[in-house]
Amino acid sequence: MALVTTTEMFKKAYEGGYAVGAFNVNNMEIIQGIVGAAAELKSPLILQVSAGARKYANPTYLKKLVEAAVIEAGDIPIALHLDHGEDFEICKACIDSGFTSVMIDGSKHSFEENIRLTKQVVDYAHAHGCVVEGELGKLAGIEDDVNVSAEDASYTNPAEVEEFVKRTGVDSLAIAIGTSHGAFKFKPGQKPQLRFDILEEIERRIPGFPIVLHGASSVSQEYVKEIQQYGGNLADAIGIPEEMLRQAASSAVCKINIDSDLRLAFTAGIRNVLSNNPAVFDPRSYLKVGRENIKTLVSHKIKEVLGSEGQA
Repeated sequence: MALVTTTEMFKKAYEGGYAVGAFNVNNMEIIQGIVGAAAELKSPLILQVSAGARKYANPTYLKKLVEAAVIEAGDIPIALHLDHGEDFEICKACIDSGFTSVMIDGSKHSFEENIRLTKQVVDYAHAHGCVVEGELGKLAGIEDDVNVSAEDASYTNPAEVEEFVKRTGVDSLAIAIGTSHGAFKFKPGQKPQLRFDILEEIERRIPGFPIVLHGASSVSQEYVKEIQQYGGNLADAIGIPEEMLRQAASSAVCKINIDSDLRLAFTAGIRNVLSNNPAVFDPRSYLKVGRENIKTLVSHKIKEVLGSEGQA
C-alpha cells in the first residue's frame, strides 16, 4: 500500500470514536518500532517528521526509511506528515518530496496573518494531492524548534474556529486546550487538566471537523524512573493523564501527537543496556532494546489511549 492522506483516516476516526496516533520519527529503529506495533494491531498510523528531525537525519534518508516501512507494514494505511512547518517554503519542500500531509503552524502570528499563511499552504497542497493541518492557539513547552513560554501560551478561542476553517480551507485543526510540548509540561504540584469545555464548544461550532492535539505525551513514569536510575534528571517530568486523552479521542479529536513518550522509552532502553553492560560497543546491542521499548509503548497507546486497534 502506498502512503495515504489523512482524509479517510480522520473520517473513520470521527465516526468510530477513536484517534489516530501521530508518532514523531528520527531514525530507523524508532520507525521500525512504531510501524511494527501498528502492523500487529492493525491500526492506521501517521508518521510525522519535525524540522529538527529533517536537520538531524536528512529529509531523503527519512523519506526512504518511511517508504521501506510502508512496504514492510503490509496493508495498514500510513500517512507521512510534516510536524510544525513554520513557513511556506518548508511545507512546499515536503509536499514536493511526497509527504501526504503537512502542518503549517501560524499560531505565533496574528489571526489574519495566520489565515493568509495557512491558505497559501492549503492552495499549494491541495493542488498537489496533499492535506493540511492548521493551528489556532499556542501550546506552551519546548520540543525541537517549538519553544513557547507559559506566559505566551493561550487557549484556542472557539469563536475564531469557524472563520479560520472557512477562509483557509484547512483539512484539520490543532487546538490548545491544556496540553504542552515536551516532558516538563507542568510545574511541580500542578494538576494537569484539559479544557473539555473548549473542545466541546469547538465541536459544536464545526461539527464533524477533525481536531488535533499536540503535546499529548503522558510521560510514562516507568521510563522516567528508569532514566533517573541511571543518572537522568527527570524528577519534575509530568504528562497528560491517559484517561483524559482517551476521553478526547472519543470525541472530535482524530489525531493525537506523541513524541516525548517515544524519546523516554528509547532512551530508557539504551541507558539500561549501557549501564549494565559497560563493555558493549555494538550499537545493535542497545538500539534493538530501544526499538523494543518503542514497540511496547506504541502498542499500549494504540490499545489504551487511541482506541485505534483493528481500525486499519
